[in-house]
Amino acid sequence: MVLNDEVKVAIFDFAARSDFTSTGGVVVDLDGTAVHEESDRVYIPTPVELALKQLYQLGRPVVLNSLRFPLSVMRTFGKEWLAISGSPIPVVSMNGSQIGYVKFDEKDELCFEEIAAFPLPPAEIDAVLTGVDALLDDDIRDVLLFYYPRDWRKGEIIWTPVAEKVLHVKERYTSASAVTAVEPEKLQEELHSEDICMIFLLIERPADDLMAYQHSKPSSFFTLKGTDKLTGMRQAAEHIGFHLPASVGAGDTPMDVFLNGVGLAVHVGPMNLDFRGLHNTVRVANSFELGDLLFYLAGIQEHTDEINKRATRGPGQ
Repeated sequence: MVLNDEVKVAIFDFAARSDFTSTGGVVVDLDGTAVHEESDRVYIPTPVELALKQLYQLGRPVVLNSLRFPLSVMRTFGKEWLAISGSPIPVVSMNGSQIGYVKFDEKDELCFEEIAAFPLPPAEIDAVLTGVDALLDDDIRDVLLFYYPRDWRKGEIIWTPVAEKVLHVKERYTSASAVTAVEPEKLQEELHSEDICMIFLLIERPADDLMAYQHSKPSSFFTLKGTDKLTGMRQAAEHIGFHLPASVGAGDTPMDVFLNGVGLAVHVGPMNLDFRGLHNTVRVANSFELGDLLFYLAGIQEHTDEINKRATRGPGQ
């Protein structure tokens, strides 16, 4: 794919007006943005992979900002992305509620190293459960409650009020580590017994064939009040040491509020989003075209680095 001239001009203008080449980073959503799904296969497109390799080699930090929980990132993209980055991957996960690195441990196995987490307080958990009780009182039984403990090893746990549906849910949502059908009182007890970073509430419908992390309705996701992909991204940028206004961000749904905090916001796909970058905003058709955009940006970085090297060497050197 070839970027149109309008997008190229916007990228060049952003790089010229900001400190991207010295203090900026790249922040990308995963599903529908940096990764592509086709025929039940989710993968990193070749243009994205090539661009990422170039950006990593040039020293620009790249952060994954996703609804996915850490174990899902690790199982699906962990080894592939680490092969590209060559270093631990900064991840803002679960709508900003847990931040850390996906990396290899001393046994060369994938693990997650937490930087910060913002679990739900008991009162906010109980507010969600009150809503579930109201649905059950109205005899709505096709409710699923997904919850994500702070302990990344536990992954995704799903609760259904119908014990007979446990097997169906296990088969349908293969990303889940466990499916339970305990009584609502027991569910409340379990949710209070440990830190929970995010809850996702779904009324299951036959036409709904997506995993939980691929849904894009903000009202269905519950994290600590005031926590989202932008607040999580600010925490990550401060920890890693890069400047958000000098950074590029790419996303594709209304959950990707971090696009309001970056210098250049890239909307991926057809959805009309309200987010605007601090310097400029562009749209690309899909993840393949995003890869072309990032590769073009890497080319600007490389050219700038070469100019700076020549200036440091001085005339005649």
